[in-house]
Amino acid sequence: MRKKIDLNGAKKVHFIGIGGISISGLAEILHRDGFEVSGSDAVDSEKTKELRRLGIKIFVPNAAENIAEDIDLIVYTAAVKPDNPEFSAAVSRGIRRIERAAFLAMLLEGYDAICVAGSHGKTTTTSLVAEIALAARLDPTINIGGHMNLGGSNYRVGDSKTFVLESCEYSNQFSHWHPHIGVILNVDADHLDFYGNMDNLIAAFAVFAQNIRPEGALVISKDAQGFDEITRKASCKIVTFGLSSDADFRAENIIYNEGRPSFDVFFGSEFKARVDLPLPGEYNMLNALAAFAAASRLNIPPETTARALSEARGTQRRFEYKGSLNGAKIIDDYAHHPTEIRACLAAARKAATGRVICLFQPHTYTRTKNLLDDFAQSFSDADEIVLLPIFAAREPFDPEISSEMLAERIKFEGNDVKFAQNFLEAGNYLTKVLRQNDLLVTMGAGDVYEVGENMIASKLSTLSTEPDE
Repeated sequence: MRKKIDLNGAKKVHFIGIGGISISGLAEILHRDGFEVSGSDAVDSEKTKELRRLGIKIFVPNAAENIAEDIDLIVYTAAVKPDNPEFSAAVSRGIRRIERAAFLAMLLEGYDAICVAGSHGKTTTTSLVAEIALAARLDPTINIGGHMNLGGSNYRVGDSKTFVLESCEYSNQFSHWHPHIGVILNVDADHLDFYGNMDNLIAAFAVFAQNIRPEGALVISKDAQGFDEITRKASCKIVTFGLSSDADFRAENIIYNEGRPSFDVFFGSEFKARVDLPLPGEYNMLNALAAFAAASRLNIPPETTARALSEARGTQRRFEYKGSLNGAKIIDDYAHHPTEIRACLAAARKAATGRVICLFQPHTYTRTKNLLDDFAQSFSDADEIVLLPIFAAREPFDPEISSEMLAERIKFEGNDVKFAQNFLEAGNYLTKVLRQNDLLVTMGAGDVYEVGENMIASKLSTLSTEPDE
């Protein structure tokens, strides 16, 4: 059993931005632990409605009067600015305030946390570790940056000391935590708008490794950039995974069936189990290896781990089958970095029996501009690419970069690419060109998935409920 959560005497906690995918789970954890919880957000959502049904007081929108006089602690997301009316009211009243990542560090003191980090694959791997922990009946608490297909939520509140947590490197959030097991899947050029360069990014992962408890373990890809720098000062045990012969956990005897890998897991020379992974691509095989290695540190029997991985349901927006149209399958994926695009399209190519068509929505001006050449070279496994305008997310408009510029670079690489001004134009074009056995991937971290959903919805009477075989 985990110990009671201690927030330094705080009993009444208010969350600003409570509808966020991560912070909503933290609010429920406190609510289940007996704290008096309230929260607010700019708009009502399924998350706020769900929390309200649990008995949590929810305010919409943010307003100074939502901050009751007897609130002990304010928890806020990184998106909350000093001019937020509730944040300003808390400052003026001298109420203690803490950002989500630092708050989570306090909460984790009562748990043995498994924190999954890396530039790519965090959400999927966290869900795999969570499914293994559930199969082993560890009764874990889970907090993931995406909705699990197992139960349809991004969090679960358990009653044991096991906490499975996706750990994001953006804004150095993961540096606050001291996990029992830390996982580093990979390190790649991303979030350089915050870190500035790769040296700083690698240094941040090194701090994450150093923060792992000495009695714990770091599970890390043998091929991770900056491996030596990251592991040099870590005081915990180092466990590696990968496809190379010198990795501790590795995959051998690999067979692909419509893009889905089956493989043997070895630890050194010792055979552990055979895994028939239902998720496609080499990248998901590596995610599964990392999850297998983490599960071994939890003393979960390898046969339990293999069974959980072979039955894994993954998360939404990760190579998620959405439906079919004109005899073509429509898949949706969150890939928004060149490395992720290559991996996703390689998996699509293995799974496809016809053309692979990619509808891509670039995510943030900074990432698109900084990695423009990498993006242009990442679509080689697609027969045709359709680009949407850049999804700005947290950033202001930047006239120095656009999807039209990316389209020109992709054309220079010899690929067939078109630019669509909006969702309607993209959907109409794709509806006309899709044909039997095509595979369409709607791709990006924004709202591009709506295009595929809208296309399918207009042909509901012709849809099957399962992927075509």
